[in-house]
Amino acid sequence: MKKFQTGNVLTISFGHFMHDVYTSFLAPILPLLIQNLGISMYQAGILDVVRKLPSLLNPFIGIIADKICVRYFVILAPALTAIGMSLLGIMPNYWSLVGILFLVGISNTLFHVPAPVIIKQTSANQVGLGMSYFMLGGELSRTVGPLLITAAISWWGLSGSWRVMPLGILASIFLFFKLRNIRIVQTKKEKQTDQIKDTLKNVLPLLGLISAITFFRTAMKIALTLFLPTYLHQHGNSLWFAGISLAVLQFSGAAGTFGAGWISDKIGRKKTLVFATIANPILMWLFLTLPEIFNLPMLILLGFTLFAFGPVQLALVQDTNSQHPAFVNGIYMTINFGIGSIMAVLIGLGGDLLGLDLTYNLCMILALGAIPFAFFVKK
Repeated sequence: MKKFQTGNVLTISFGHFMHDVYTSFLAPILPLLIQNLGISMYQAGILDVVRKLPSLLNPFIGIIADKICVRYFVILAPALTAIGMSLLGIMPNYWSLVGILFLVGISNTLFHVPAPVIIKQTSANQVGLGMSYFMLGGELSRTVGPLLITAAISWWGLSGSWRVMPLGILASIFLFFKLRNIRIVQTKKEKQTDQIKDTLKNVLPLLGLISAITFFRTAMKIALTLFLPTYLHQHGNSLWFAGISLAVLQFSGAAGTFGAGWISDKIGRKKTLVFATIANPILMWLFLTLPEIFNLPMLILLGFTLFAFGPVQLALVQDTNSQHPAFVNGIYMTINFGIGSIMAVLIGLGGDLLGLDLTYNLCMILALGAIPFAFFVKK
């Protein structure tokens, strides 16, 4: 019987942490980019879309990852992403931001498609727990990332953001020595009895449900991650407080991410999803209506339930037991990133035309639509 490979799972999770520390830089510095470069919130939303645009290639990268050794994708990505995101502060105009974020998106895709597959192979029969460790790394990074870049800007100014670049390069060097000999099982051609079309036929019902849930809840997630510092800054809060608030949300999300995967292994994926879909809009309503003194407590509760979806949905996707796991994961990531991109643009446009206050309320109402679909997930 295969054992849970704690060391390898933690190593991949560390790589996820270091990689996503840098991808979390955009939201905290967005108020400064809007101010310094004179861009609108709609254009700010486009920046997030550009960063996610390479995710359209996820299924194709998944097919490649099923056939070749994928460890080097995971090893190189933190360094490439660190270089790109650390240079945001010195970009002279909007279009240079667009270009560098697109390159970061490619690096982001190269990491996130194969990494969950490696987690599955090293988690034995505890895939939910493995995904929790993996997602915990990602969510903790979005706690540390806003604090790191806010501190860097405070010390060296926006143009000094490049000084945090070496940490990501060192992370890739560490991953090289830890993962260079890890054994990853590739799918053998002679044993590929279920072809790509059969795989699609088997997973489409599940992916359809996940797509519906993702569509209705992603607007609220984007509003509370990408635009939270801007929202709080517009309400008269300092950039430091806005960054700390985002870090609090993400830290709570890390706890929710870790707990949700373990809980879903115990009580089932369906029950976990149903609870989270019901809790999210209620907590969002409380965040928007209670006095500002309750903002941080509400963000703690919101983070815990808002990010619970990640490991549960990843575990559901990996539970399909396809002979093309990276391909299936690539489709899931394309759906996830694609819907997120659309919502980022719509929220930015709503912020320009309606104001972020009304836009946040509309996101809360939209999240109610995820509830009935969660009940259709099979046990």
